[in-house]
Order: sequence, then C-alpha cells, then structure tokens
Amino acid sequence: MALLGIEDLNVGYGDLHVIYDVKCEIQQKFIVSIVGSNGAGKTTILNTISGLLRSTSGKIIYNGKRIDKIPAHQIVSLGVIQIPEGRRLFQKNTVLENLKLGSINPMARGHFYETLEYVFNLFPRLKERENQLAGTLSGGEQQMLAIGRGLMAKPRILCMDEPSLGLAPLAIRTVFDTIRNLNQEGMTILLVEQNVYHSLMLCHYGYVLENGRVVLEGNGENILRNDYVKKAYLGI
Repeated sequence: MALLGIEDLNVGYGDLHVIYDVKCEIQQKFIVSIVGSNGAGKTTILNTISGLLRSTSGKIIYNGKRIDKIPAHQIVSLGVIQIPEGRRLFQKNTVLENLKLGSINPMARGHFYETLEYVFNLFPRLKERENQLAGTLSGGEQQMLAIGRGLMAKPRILCMDEPSLGLAPLAIRTVFDTIRNLNQEGMTILLVEQNVYHSLMLCHYGYVLENGRVVLEGNGENILRNDYVKKAYLGI
C-alpha cells in the first residue's frame, strides 16, 4: 500500500478549475517527482495535500486514512510536512528561532534537541549561523534553513515545492544531493520541480503535469527518454 495516494483529485479556485482527475501514488521510502511548467498546477496539488486548499472532489489517502477533510495542523501532526516555494522563512528571526518553529507540533516537540543536532550535522553552515537573522543568509543557506525547519517537524513524508528555484548552480547541486541523502536514510519525498532533468534523474517515479492533468508517468529516466518530454522540457 502506498504511503500517500491521490484518487481522482479535482481542485479549483472559485469558478476556475485547476486540477483535473489527478491520480498518483507515493510509495514509502521513494522519491516521487511531479514536474511541469509554471502554472501547470504542481503547487496546487501540494497545497491540497497539506490542507491549505480543499478539493472539489476526489480523495487523498495517507497511511490508510483519508486526510482531505481534516485541518492543516492535524495533517502536519501526522507527519506530512511541506517545504513551501520561496522558503517563507521568518526573515527577522534567527536561524535557531526558525528551527524551533518547525518543531511546534506535539509529535516533534519532544525530540527537539535530538532533531536539532541532526539538522546541524546535516547543514553545519546553519550551526555556524544559528544566531544570525534568516533574512541575512544567502539564497542557498536560506534553502538549507527551510529544509532544516521542515525536518524539525519529524516528517514521515517531506513535500518539497521548487527547492532549487532561484539558486546558483552550486547551491542547486547541494539541494539535490541533500534530497538524495535524506532518501537514502529512509525519508519519503514528494518533489515538485520545474527543473525537469534533475528531478526526473533523482526520482524513483515521476509524473508530468500539464494544465492540471497528468499526461505522462513512469520511471524518471524512461520519461526523460520520451520524445515529447525532450522537445517540450529539455529543448532537445
């Protein structure tokens, strides 16, 4: 059984229909990528999983239980954690204060010091800057902090929205290496990305989303060999 499954999901904003009958599965300990151009509906799917948006129809099943009708804070407490596009850090708070805010749910609070040590070992740069204001960090460091804050919540599935957006090439490589390492440690990851090549090379299974519909799915490397994907997304 999949750790998280989406069944015939439809989502809209008022009268605007955005997601059409989307089906996908995230198996435990897999990296699953949803790729597509800007405006395809990728973030809408993540926000619906997280309870920030409500579907008009369909189901979201997590660990055998339906979660599309429960509040966002309860979804967080179950271990479904989203790292939002643009990082959305508290810019005027320190690195440490941002990390503390990641562990406010009851499940995570009791493991604060243990998880903090883990995050600082994963990102030594954050340890060096723990008393520095988040808004003064570089883009790559802010993305480290966003990932670290998500990890402080003790996720069972980490939903990452455009983690490479706006970063320099070296920082992008660091982000994707971190995703790979987290997965090798057993973390289940749902990755939403415009960086089609790197995302599909990294994942165990991928979905291509266009205009709110899944148009292609399968093994990431196989999708990259698809002639349409080569032309539309890779410029080959």
